[in-house]
Amino acid sequence: MDKKSTSFTGNQKLQIFILAITQFTVILDFMVMSPLGDFMMKSLSLSPSQFGTAVSAYAYSAGLSGLLTAGFADRFDRKKLLLFFYTGFIVGTFLCGLSHSYYQLVAARILTGIFGGVIGSISLAIITDLFSLEQRGRVMGFMQMGFGASQVLGVPIGLFLANRWDWSAPFLLVAILACLISLLIVFKLQPITGHLSLQQNKTVLRHLWHTLVKNNYYIGFISTALLSLGAFMMFPFGSAFAVNNLKISPAQLPLLFLVSGVCALFLMPLIGRLSDKINKAIIFTIASVWMIIVCLVYTQLGETPLWMAIGYNVLLMMGIMSRMVPAMALVSAVPEQEDRGAFMSINSSIQQISGGIAASIAGLIVVQAHKAAPLEHYDKVAYVLSGISIVGIYVIFQVAKLVAKKSAATPS
Repeated sequence: MDKKSTSFTGNQKLQIFILAITQFTVILDFMVMSPLGDFMMKSLSLSPSQFGTAVSAYAYSAGLSGLLTAGFADRFDRKKLLLFFYTGFIVGTFLCGLSHSYYQLVAARILTGIFGGVIGSISLAIITDLFSLEQRGRVMGFMQMGFGASQVLGVPIGLFLANRWDWSAPFLLVAILACLISLLIVFKLQPITGHLSLQQNKTVLRHLWHTLVKNNYYIGFISTALLSLGAFMMFPFGSAFAVNNLKISPAQLPLLFLVSGVCALFLMPLIGRLSDKINKAIIFTIASVWMIIVCLVYTQLGETPLWMAIGYNVLLMMGIMSRMVPAMALVSAVPEQEDRGAFMSINSSIQQISGGIAASIAGLIVVQAHKAAPLEHYDKVAYVLSGISIVGIYVIFQVAKLVAKKSAATPS
């Protein structure tokens, strides 16, 4: 297979599909916490800070798991590694749906994060092994479609189930769906073993240390941290803000997320194609400025008509998701092939920990006087997000320079 070819083979399309739907369930498990936030806070009597802790518990455990996995991430067939962690993710998600107290929920989210947090990094390593840089923008676009699909299909269905039965029903649905997808991984995902021949008999700890201290890798790690901090501050309290501040009814939430999810679903492949044709750092900059403006306006809103709230959510989703595609495509080009698994695991760890920090910061900033009161200080979250995003623009240009220099030095 010619990796320099920009068109996809039939087998490549199948691999993209399997990885995308796998990522869909992992993203859905994380994303469903936001629209179910109001249900969970009322059902389990959670304060905003406790809910922020429940969200960040997944992220922190996922970050720790990524670091522990990094040392041996390049020592196994990536397919087997993916299947192992996906199985653990399924078990953790089932336990989330069976939780009936704050402490049970936090424990279940920790377990889910330990396994689920590594899946993204393994998928990225597989993508980098199978696809050239000239293809990766489109591949990342399709992968990020899982984010839109989680809203188009999963979140409205999840909200419907929560309204009809209980907030735990969506988690059980995700776990059942993941069981079916695991069969596709077993029978249809090709083994990925090309990296095994490049290993230099380093111990697990030496391989981890070698990847951590490599100078060229720092800028990729920093860009991922800033990207996650900027993206995940808004998500945890999205539904609570819509219900308590914008006065959107719980029954209207599925439509709100459905429309913004549909837009994201169609936008991601377009952004992927633009990222492959135009400078990726420029696309990232435009999307970041867009996101900052929309966030600053959106968080100032009070009671808002449904159609206007939908419009703002669509604009917000466009900004947030359009940053992810070019950024992840650039970062995937930073590591050498023999370090990809370790780099992606560390990178995923940083992404998850940064997401957890973002959720924790948002939980400390946002306050609510009582269960039905409007959220206060959500606008301050947007101010912090804006500052982080501006720094992120500078850093992503440094990543682009490194990738261009590396590409120029690599023989065709």
